[in-house]
Parts: sequence; structure tokens; C-alpha cells
Amino acid sequence: MVSVVSIRLSKFQFQNVASKVLLRCGGAAISQFTVRTFCDKPMIDHSSSAAPSTVIKRICFWVCDSYYSQQKKPSHYDSTPSLLNLPIDSDFLTTEQAITVVASLADEAGSMVALSFFYWAIGFPKFRHFMRFYIVSATCLIRNGNFERTHEVLRCMLWNFSEVGMLKEAVDMVLELHSQGLVLSAHTLNCTLSVVNEMGCVEMAEKVFDEMCQRRVIPDSYSFKSMVVAYCRLGRVSDADRWLTAMLRRGFLVDNATCSLIINMFCENGSVNRALWIFNKMVEMGLEPNVINYSCLINGSSSRGTIKQAFELLEEMVRKGLKPNVYTHTALIDGLCKKGWIEKAFRLFLKLVRSENYKPNVHTYTAMIAGYCKEGKLQRAEMLLVKMKEQGLAPNLNTYTTLIDGHSKIGNFDRAYKLMYAIGEDGLIPNICTYNAVMDGLCKKGRVEEAYRLLNRSFEDGLCADKITYTILISESCKRDDVKQALALVSKMIKNGIAPDMHTYTTLISSLSRQRKMEECERMFRDAANTGLIPTTQTYTSMICGYCRDCKVDMAMKVFDKMRDNRCAPDSFTYGALISGLCKESMLDEAKALFEEMMDKGISPREVTRTTIAYEFCKKDESFTAMALLDRLDKKLWVRTVSTLVRKLCSEQKFDIAAQFFDKFLDANQTLDRVTLAAFTTACYDSNHYALVSDMSMRIRKERV
Repeated sequence: MVSVVSIRLSKFQFQNVASKVLLRCGGAAISQFTVRTFCDKPMIDHSSSAAPSTVIKRICFWVCDSYYSQQKKPSHYDSTPSLLNLPIDSDFLTTEQAITVVASLADEAGSMVALSFFYWAIGFPKFRHFMRFYIVSATCLIRNGNFERTHEVLRCMLWNFSEVGMLKEAVDMVLELHSQGLVLSAHTLNCTLSVVNEMGCVEMAEKVFDEMCQRRVIPDSYSFKSMVVAYCRLGRVSDADRWLTAMLRRGFLVDNATCSLIINMFCENGSVNRALWIFNKMVEMGLEPNVINYSCLINGSSSRGTIKQAFELLEEMVRKGLKPNVYTHTALIDGLCKKGWIEKAFRLFLKLVRSENYKPNVHTYTAMIAGYCKEGKLQRAEMLLVKMKEQGLAPNLNTYTTLIDGHSKIGNFDRAYKLMYAIGEDGLIPNICTYNAVMDGLCKKGRVEEAYRLLNRSFEDGLCADKITYTILISESCKRDDVKQALALVSKMIKNGIAPDMHTYTTLISSLSRQRKMEECERMFRDAANTGLIPTTQTYTSMICGYCRDCKVDMAMKVFDKMRDNRCAPDSFTYGALISGLCKESMLDEAKALFEEMMDKGISPREVTRTTIAYEFCKKDESFTAMALLDRLDKKLWVRTVSTLVRKLCSEQKFDIAAQFFDKFLDANQTLDRVTLAAFTTACYDSNHYALVSDMSMRIRKERV
């Protein structure tokens, strides 16, 4: 072996030329050293008395010997340098000696030999986090013109220094190497972005991207893809969309796997329509969609409840010659079940059962079981559990938790506890979600103490309460108007490192507003905003309800205006609360304006809202205004509202106005229900208004004729 190495190193023999390497870091000289020529295989000597040049010469020989020996071994093609086997104790090799060795090897033996020593050295902590070693290695490879291998060194530097919190310094050094001859390219940019984004440092990645572009680096499709994927993994939809838009504008496409990641992220964040637009745009630009791409879109549409759109996508993929698989059908079944269309879901489920190609898997059964549990059909859910076991499918933890949740919701805790025991028998371990399902059911049934005992049991099993756990307990405390306990739970939640979300704050605000503690509501609202949370429609509605209860309609209006300024859409509950508050203060014109506004927006007012505003106008003897407002309702809501209003007017002894609505009924060829007719007749007889009953009876008989 030595003879072979001696032949390969013949160019080093009989030379007495010193190799001088000047290393710079940020423009400052690091060191200057001289490396003597290599000679025949030396004896190993780790003694401190050995001359430095002798040590360098020995190590260089061993590196070459090991490298070329590895090259002789048959192996599959691999661009990675061979793993060296050196008779060196790294403890006796100083960092300066390592720098000298890698520079000498790069000059005399070539880039690959130097790189093999580089990989060997960074396997040891003392060299792994020594910045100058990377700089020298990269500089030597740059001087050799081997930019491909230079980027390998840079990637290692970025990864290894990110381990010790020095990623920024490593990034800065990549840019600084431009002054040492590194030609910055899209490869350099992508090498840096791949590491920085993998570490989740997207802000740093943005700066690197901008810096490289300023230095006239032209980013390629991978550069944009790296940014899009990084933001997708962080769930930052708007930022991912921004980079994706820039990417598509330049005509770059992503692969099918990245396309699926993007679709999933957008769908999970409720932006299904945007995901569909992006998908269609990519197809238009040349992407050939596969089954997984379509399945992701179908799953997103089904989860949102747009089943029609999901089935349209199914038809589209079939037209393109793609065959839906079990995951595609499972997404549709899950969507149908969530929509409450259990029978349709079951028909699709049976289609899978009878299929020769695809059979229902555990997820399909679980989706179907969840559908039956939601409808309270626990017997059918249990039958499916038995059926899946007969098919050789083992229920997973999600399957059991779904069933446990179903039984807990109807108060069947005996069966829920038996299923928890069955989880252990099947070799599974209940997680906090399983315990949450039972605790939620116990709280809803008023068995709060038992819920806390179960929580303690989960702690004994080594589990920790999560956000859902705290939300269940906080909600229950708020229902009992025990705000003190709720706030104590929030404090404990924060102490355990779990940040309350907007739902938690909304629950507290709702409870406080019911108790008319509006100052505390305002403080909670500010706390949520200060932590970067965005108030929801329910949050604003709770605040508005509280102010209206406290007879502070002006404050409620301010919250409503702020809500619209922040582009948070009010719903029927929001409008209803505000209209009710305005009616209490006899501000009927303002209430009427809001009622008309919600109707213009296509928001259907709730029955209490419809009845309240109509009744308030009737009290002011403005029955025609009340009728005009109710005339904007559809037929079904109009009939129900007028019937309720007539009964209310009769109870308040306002027979003349009630009679006007009776006439309106008959003019519209509507038939009064017996309860309303009886209420009107009884009230008239009790107050001796016999003429009204007589006139109305004659009118009804004429209409029947």
C-alpha cells in the first residue's frame, strides 16, 4: 500500500519547494506557515518534542495514504469524500496544525484529499466549531477553482455553527468570502437559505436573499421555493403567499410535493379558494397534477364544508385519467360526516368496502365513526369498531378517542372508561386528548370534581395539561361565573408555558361581560391585543353585549365601529346584541338602520332580533314601519316572526295592532297556526273585544270560501 501511495505522491518527492499560504479573515492576516514536502511513510511520534513540520508531513502522508486506499475499494458512485482512517489522536493535533494540513493538502494533493481531511476533522468538537478552519478550507478550495466543493464547506459551516447559536456569524462569513474570490451565485444563495430556513430563521433568510440580490446574484426557482416552504412550515400564510406570488410572476414552478405542502397549509388556515387559485395557476403554467395534489384540495374543501366543490374536483381528476385512492375517498367521507350527511357518507364508505382496488383503512373507519358519534348514533359507531377489527385493522388512538368523546357527550361515562381501559389492552397509551374528551363531557354534565380527579390521574400517568385542557376548565369556571377560578387557571396556564389563545380571552370576556364587569373586560381585551392576538367576531360581540347590558350603548357603538375598522365581519349575534341595546334606549332609528344594513349584507336576523325591533316600533304605534322591516324577510321567517309578534302583542293587550298583522296574514294567503289564533281569540275575549274576534272570524271564513 505504501508503494502505491509513493507512486501517487511522486510529484511531492525530490522537491524542496515550500508552500506558503496567506490566510485572511475579514481582511486581516491570520497566519503564514511553511509546509515541507512529503516523503516516505514516517514513524508515528506523538511526542511534544517532534518538530511541527514533521508532524504536518506525517499527517499529510497518512491522509493521502488513507484517501487513496479508500479509492481502491469498489463502491457505488458517491460524490462525498471517503471516510478517512487516520492513526492520529485528535487531542494531540492543534487547531493551527489542522489549518496547516488542510492548506498543504489543497496545494499539493488536490481539493478532494483536502476535503476528506476537512470532513474527518469536523467530526471532533475542537475543530467542528473553529471558524478559521472553515475559512482556510474554503479559501484553499476557491484558489483551486473548485467552487462546488467550496459550497460543501460553507454548508457544513452554517449547519455546525447554527448548533451553537452562531448562525448569523457564519452567514456573515459566507458573504465575506466574496472578497477572498468566492463567486456569489444562486448556488451560494441556495446553500445558505437551505440551512437558515431549516433552522426557522426566516427573517435572516429574507436579509440574505436581499443582500445576495444587491450583489447581483440572480435567484432561481429553488431560492423562491426555499422561502415558500419555510413560511409554509411556520404556518405564515400571508408571507408564503407573498413569496409564491413572486415566484409565479417569474415563471418558476414547484414540484408536486411542494404543491401539496402549499395546498395543505393554505387549506388548514381556511384559505381554500386561494389554494384552488394557486393550483389552477400552476396547472396553467405546466404543472401536471397528481392524485395527492387533488386529494389535498378535496380534503381542504371537505374540511371547510364545501362538499359540492370537493366532488367537482373529484370529477375533474377522474376526467384527467387519475384514479382516486382511499385517502381521496376518506377526505370526502370525513367532509360529508362533518356536514351531517351521514347516510351519503356511509354509501361512499360501502363503495370502498365493495371495491377490489381500495379498501377502507383505519382513517376511513375513524371518519365514519366520528360521523355517527356526532349524530349520537353510538350503536352504529360501536358496530363499525367491531367490523374494522374483523377486517384485521387495529384501531388507533384517534379511533378510541373519537368513540370516547361520543360516549362522554351523551353522558355514558361507564363505556367511556371501559374504552380507556381497552386502549391499554391494545398496547396503546391514552394521551391528553383522550382525557380531554372525558373531562369535557364531565364538565358539561356538571360533574366538575370528577373531571379534576381525572385530570390528576392524567398527571400520574406522566401527561401534561395542554391548551384544550385549560380551555375546558376555564370555560366551565366561566359558565359558573367563577371568574376568580378561571383567572387562576389562566395564570397556571401561562406559568406552564402555554400561551392563552384568543378563544381563552373571549371566554373570559364573555363571562365578565355577563357580570357587567366591563373594566375587567377592557383590560382582558388590551392584554390579548398586546400579545399579538387578533380579536374575533365573538370577542367583539361579547364586548358589545356587556356594554348593552350595562346601558352603555354609546360604548357598544364604538366597539362596533372599531370592529369594522379592523375588518372583522359582524354576524347576526353582533347585530342582534346592538339592535337590542338600541331598542332598550329607544334609539329606534339607529336600530332600524342597523337592521337594514344587515339585511343588505345578506345576514339573516335571529328571531329575537326580528321580534324585538318590530315590537318596539309597535309600542310606538309605528306598526307600518314594523311591517316594512319584516317584509324584507323571506316567507318562512316572516310567518314565524309575525306569529310570535301577534302572541306578544296580545299578551300586552295591544289587540288593534295584533289585528293589523292578522289582516296582513290573510292578505298574503297565509294560514295562522292554532296556537297564535287561540292566543289572539283568548286575549280578545278576556278583554271583552268580541267585535275583533267576530270580524276576524268572518274574514277567515271568507278566505276559506
